[in-house]
Amino acid sequence: MIEVVGPEAADVVLGIVRDAFADRPPLDPPTDALAETEETIGARLADGAGLVARVDGQPAGAVLLDAEPDGRTVHLRRFGLTPAARGRGVAVALVRAGLHAATTLGAGDAERAVVIAREELPHTVRFWRQQGFAETGRQTPYVELARALPRRFDVPTAEDMRALATRVAGVLVAGDVLVLSGDLGAGKTTFTQGLGAALQVRGDITSPTFVISRVHPSLVGGPGLVHVDAYRLGGAAELDDLDLDTDLDRAVTVVEWGEGLAEDLAESPLEVRITRAAGGNVIEDRDPRTVEIDPLGGRWLDVDLRF
Repeated sequence: MIEVVGPEAADVVLGIVRDAFADRPPLDPPTDALAETEETIGARLADGAGLVARVDGQPAGAVLLDAEPDGRTVHLRRFGLTPAARGRGVAVALVRAGLHAATTLGAGDAERAVVIAREELPHTVRFWRQQGFAETGRQTPYVELARALPRRFDVPTAEDMRALATRVAGVLVAGDVLVLSGDLGAGKTTFTQGLGAALQVRGDITSPTFVISRVHPSLVGGPGLVHVDAYRLGGAAELDDLDLDTDLDRAVTVVEWGEGLAEDLAESPLEVRITRAAGGNVIEDRDPRTVEIDPLGGRWLDVDLRF
């Protein structure tokens, strides 16, 4: 369980921070996290926000969020897990929750998240890269990493899904890779149809389940569209066998069912996760979806995805 907390939870957050940072190797200069007090943590929480993760009811992880004055950048600070919570997926869940909380901090105008890691802890830098952060600055011994924030959209109808895809298409360029995920019938192909129409490519966009991959050339001299279905692929090796590299630089590539397989096709993939609204019931000809657009890597840092 992950909950948003305020100054009233300063003692809990402080306990997690001390457990997390005291368990790390000695650093030179020493981390200033261990100099935090209940008062300083409380002040940070009063000015921004915080998240606490619990496992079996016990505090397991925490992160503090604070926005810069212009509201566009949110810093994730004092991110840490207690030793007992490591290796249980808490860190990834806490990052995702923190990124979503960042989108609503202040006036809700935040566009990017920033973290600071230490050069002496390469595994920490690697962890943040795996969460979609890219290096944006370095001043020994500190490494600054940043990423664009994920966005969620309520999509009531199929036409709304195509309209959202049209807006997404407006920020795409040749070489971009979109990784689509969602249950059967969630709307992945409908989304791709919207992309194809906006990019003005040749041919009807249909589910590629029995073909695995289709190439749709541009009709207007823009990027083409490569539409891939990874549902029946046994792993990343089989995806490599499709030899997509020949088209990647000239086209926008969309991989349905590609989560966990296709992210390595580009340094900065755009993940699109589609879920049905609670219950998945059709109400008055509306079958609402929630679409999460998750921009990974440095490519998206200066792209406005708020649509």
